[in-house]
Amino acid sequence: MERRTLLRAAVIGGSSAVLGGTLWRGAAYAAPAQPGTGPYGALGAPDANGVRLPSGFSSRVIARSGQTVPGTSYRWHNAPDGGACYADGEGWIYVSNSEIDPNGGASAVRFSAAGTVTAAYRILSGTRTNCAGGSTPWRTWLSCEEVSLGYVYETDPWGVNAAVRRPAMGRFKHEAAAADPVRRVVYLTEDETNGRFYRFVPTSWGDLSAGTLQVMVAGSATSGAFSWVTVPDPDGSPTTTRTQVAGSKAFNGGEGCHYADDTVWFTTKGDNRVWQLDLTDNTYQLAYDDSLVTSGTAPLTGVDNITGTASGDLFVAEDGGTMEICVITPDDVIAPFLRVDGQSASEITGPAFSPDGSRLYFSSQRGTSGSSSGGITYEVRGPFRN
Repeated sequence: MERRTLLRAAVIGGSSAVLGGTLWRGAAYAAPAQPGTGPYGALGAPDANGVRLPSGFSSRVIARSGQTVPGTSYRWHNAPDGGACYADGEGWIYVSNSEIDPNGGASAVRFSAAGTVTAAYRILSGTRTNCAGGSTPWRTWLSCEEVSLGYVYETDPWGVNAAVRRPAMGRFKHEAAAADPVRRVVYLTEDETNGRFYRFVPTSWGDLSAGTLQVMVAGSATSGAFSWVTVPDPDGSPTTTRTQVAGSKAFNGGEGCHYADDTVWFTTKGDNRVWQLDLTDNTYQLAYDDSLVTSGTAPLTGVDNITGTASGDLFVAEDGGTMEICVITPDDVIAPFLRVDGQSASEITGPAFSPDGSRLYFSSQRGTSGSSSGGITYEVRGPFRN
């Protein structure tokens, strides 16, 4: 029996290309996911790239840190992290952050309709520890600084317009962002052991230069009702944003964030949880918790970036763990989708689907070397559920 009720499929605010190019089916979890047989079957032996995949899927390396992206003259950045895809005519663009300090920033790779790399270039420079981020319905990339009093930078995936710092979105250790075109807000995670979950309400939708930063207020339980309260001083100095509002709910190491059809999911790596907020009735609960796995070994630890597909499947990357991307299905089954062998000193970052949903991009941030200069960015092709 499905614990997650499929509500509908809809293109939200014309933003399908930014949110993975798919029609989303909304869903609401009734209980944390449990291990089971995934929709793609067992993982096979490592391929030539050291990636274990289900039958019917294949991988290729798109770029390596410090090396020229094949087919271009651009040298790929170190420590590739959060990413997203954007439709570009008949092709698409994959953007990727660089989690180094100083001189982090972000880069992009452009693909033709056939998937051939046609260009690679820098879209953000001179920033620090750009970890995750998120897409906007107006097709920009929000690159987030994971440092104390860090900023959000709004960037152009095409590299035409200069990146713009968005201080109104708050100064804290930013991690991920997810746009909600229905409520016209952007959700934000904070990577602190006592981090908070925020939303930014722009004065004008489509313009992030001004607006109101709010924080989630709720009890200490793992489920219940929540509300939003305005953060008095988004600048976070001298009082940090996470300590300004009494009753704001603490989360242990906020990481990835994903919005789809009146639901927002976000992850916390400190306790290996995936949280789910039902935005129609302002309630929250756990979608996954490794400590609540009732049989066998928890398949997902080091919970990090998150994305999804039209089928309602969620794809969650591991920071460490066994270097897997796991899938959580609409009936609350969690299983490994892929595993990268021989890279135990790295982490999986930046999962994002091409606009047609047929290709998954991700990076191993430190590759086989365990160093930020050893990052590897991959593409996986195959029969993804849509």
